[in-house]
Amino acid sequence: MIDEGRLKILTDGAKYDVSCSSSGSRRKNTKDGIGNASVGGICHSFTQDGRCISLLKVLMTNDCIFDCKYCPNRKSADVPRAIVTPEEMCELVMGFYRRNYIEGFFLSSAVYKTPDYTMELLYRTIKMLRENYKFNGYIHLKGIPHADRLLTEQAAAYADRMSYNVELPSEQSLKLLAPQKTKESVFQPMRQLCEEKRALALEHKLRTGREERRGTGRFLPAGQTTQMIIGASPETDGQILRLTEFMYQKYDLKRVYYSSYAPVVRDPLLPDTGAGLLREHRLYQADWLLRFYGFKAEELLSEKKPNFNLFLDPKCDWALQNLKDFPVEINKASYEQLLRIPGVGVKSARRIISARKQGKLDFDGLKRIGVVLKRARYFITCSGKMEVSFRLDEDSITSALIGDERRKVWDIENRDSYRQLSLFDDMHLEEEKNVILKDQLVKEAANSAVFGQL
Repeated sequence: MIDEGRLKILTDGAKYDVSCSSSGSRRKNTKDGIGNASVGGICHSFTQDGRCISLLKVLMTNDCIFDCKYCPNRKSADVPRAIVTPEEMCELVMGFYRRNYIEGFFLSSAVYKTPDYTMELLYRTIKMLRENYKFNGYIHLKGIPHADRLLTEQAAAYADRMSYNVELPSEQSLKLLAPQKTKESVFQPMRQLCEEKRALALEHKLRTGREERRGTGRFLPAGQTTQMIIGASPETDGQILRLTEFMYQKYDLKRVYYSSYAPVVRDPLLPDTGAGLLREHRLYQADWLLRFYGFKAEELLSEKKPNFNLFLDPKCDWALQNLKDFPVEINKASYEQLLRIPGVGVKSARRIISARKQGKLDFDGLKRIGVVLKRARYFITCSGKMEVSFRLDEDSITSALIGDERRKVWDIENRDSYRQLSLFDDMHLEEEKNVILKDQLVKEAANSAVFGQL
């Protein structure tokens, strides 16, 4: 049985990994099993910055042989260490699941003894959960770089999703800040898992004559993800976005997560200040444009413009650099053209295409469809007319758009800092209440003493 002390250490050590937000898995359940990894079976709950708290997110151990400068669990860090056995971890997961505390499981680990030894512990744990405990719930496994190929493949057979964190966007930064890791140690297992999944999907198509439904495959039904730390090293937004695009195309990743660097640990090689959430937010917006809007990284950023304008969302920023393509006539534009208009999303673009079959659209109709006219008005016409008379030049439009964005920028930069959900919060509520009450009584007594002297 895992004691409270070890569990606190291992859940706290896992909170810095943000790449466990959702499953998207429809893996077929076993008949006599417990739990469900389908979309309806995972009760996701998200913090303001997108982190999922419905999973039990925990480390196997925080005792690491690596000494990555940015990591709170690095070898040289003076922190309490803990480790659990596969049996203890399985008991914990099943106990929490039966009490309805969790609907899934995110398992990671520091590198203990050797990469192979650590990967063996992770593999044994999820294999035991599936086979001995008949657990059908969602499992996201964080792979260990440098581990044996066979261990990686064996573990993937029991997981819904696996992830290998790139951590830093360039080989140079890895050598400087994480010298025991290499780019290839991350890309090699990514490539291995991608090739295996593609081979099995092809086999299914040849056997059945049809494509596998998304999230239903036998092998990693929820695919792969990765994570990059933003701001710990000097790479530009353009470098980060090009790497992101490469990984989506090469390894079929489901998501790339961006984690804004925060000075949790101190080191001469690391910045003294954090990168801020706004830069992270712009990268997520650009990521969305790559995945769903048909944009290329080279279109959004270039050598002349290596970073995003923090005061404008990336699509607005792109549109301002390409005013020659605007305004777009909303009643004639293709679906691809509609997707490039600021304020027009995937759903609203589809609705526009559908609505045009019934008649011509005006600005009121666009608003009802869901188009954000505060942004779109500068880039579109309806039947040859703009909503307002406005000078179509970069400076004028930029000034107007930045005014609309200022509140959003403030909201992003002034969010409450992320705090990992503690498994023990409610156990200590009474304790905290007593402390607060004591403080209040002390203040009241002090005030009474002061008043008595007057």
